[in-house]
Amino acid sequence: MVTVNAMGDNCPIPVVKTKKAMQALTGPETIEVLVDNEIAVQNVTKMAKDQGGEVSSEKIAEKEYKVVIKMQGAPAAANEACEECTPDMRNNTIVVVRSDRMGSGNDALGKVLIKGFIYAITQLDTLPKKMLFYNGGATLTIEGSEVLEDLKSLEAQGVEILTCGTCLDYYEVKDKLAVGSVTNMYSIVEAMAEAGKIITP
Repeated sequence: MVTVNAMGDNCPIPVVKTKKAMQALTGPETIEVLVDNEIAVQNVTKMAKDQGGEVSSEKIAEKEYKVVIKMQGAPAAANEACEECTPDMRNNTIVVVRSDRMGSGNDALGKVLIKGFIYAITQLDTLPKKMLFYNGGATLTIEGSEVLEDLKSLEAQGVEILTCGTCLDYYEVKDKLAVGSVTNMYSIVEAMAEAGKIITP
């Protein structure tokens, strides 16, 4: 594994350092990039995806983030990486997830669809500001969830992941929350009231 330490570096240095590490590759390799802010995560993630990398990210601690990039080798010379800084790629959209499946009909299909829905959010050019999970949706943010990696990646890019505390208590899984933080009904209603747009699966 190649480690790029970009802690404390201002944009576009994290992107430049990561690009140089990519160009130095002689075969399949994993690059781990350490940064200290969400915007750097967004910019490194965008560049790495443009270069054909398989990207995941995670918030390790306050002002400490890790971006993991799996590359099959150095990117093609013609595939120029953008080194400019993009502004915060979040807007005032709220995603509300109220079930561990999407739609009604076949439950097994619904679980496949919700997994695809969460993944699709990670691929949006403009990320939501917050994601709210309540009722059955609360089980998507706990240990063992099949969408946990995608949610951690979104959190690392600054998307606030909020799960209803009453729901976690009801399902007796509050101690298993694995991403984001616990919220209450007043905060959920407030976030939805202030949202520019609400998306529900």
